[in-house]
Amino acid sequence: MNIFVTRRSIRKYTDQAVSASQLEELLRAAMSAPTGKNARPWQFVVIQKREVLDGIPAFAPNTAPLKGAAAAIVVCGDLSLDLIPGLWVQDCTAATENLLLAAHAIGLGAVWLNVYPNEERVEKMRAYLEMPEHITPLCVVALGYPDEEKELSDRYDPERVHYDHW
Repeated sequence: MNIFVTRRSIRKYTDQAVSASQLEELLRAAMSAPTGKNARPWQFVVIQKREVLDGIPAFAPNTAPLKGAAAAIVVCGDLSLDLIPGLWVQDCTAATENLLLAAHAIGLGAVWLNVYPNEERVEKMRAYLEMPEHITPLCVVALGYPDEEKELSDRYDPERVHYDHW
């Protein structure tokens, strides 16, 4: 249970590189997520080039942590693989959470940076990364070795739990 309660969004990173084997481990974790009808309607764009990482915040200001990240993974929905229309969002969200937890488990810091449902960001990301029209970027996960520590907090709120009925 520790991995779930100790994971935090990390936005500052050291200069240490993320290895190819670490990236593959994260992608394996992401692709192990549950999906409706086992559709696995995802595609991933791994970004390691500094100039590509640095260019994204120009059109998506919420992605500023990419400027210090060693790498990033763009989690995308492949609408051609979406067997239940619209379920790709849930499937890709589950993959993103797996990726975040895996990053934490191997000592990396990560933060989920939204692209979807902001249509302007979706279109600009699609164009920037030369994605085909049937691919929709859901989010970008910035990755690197943490250069900040976050305080732990107990986020359990019994006021938000309802048993058997509201």
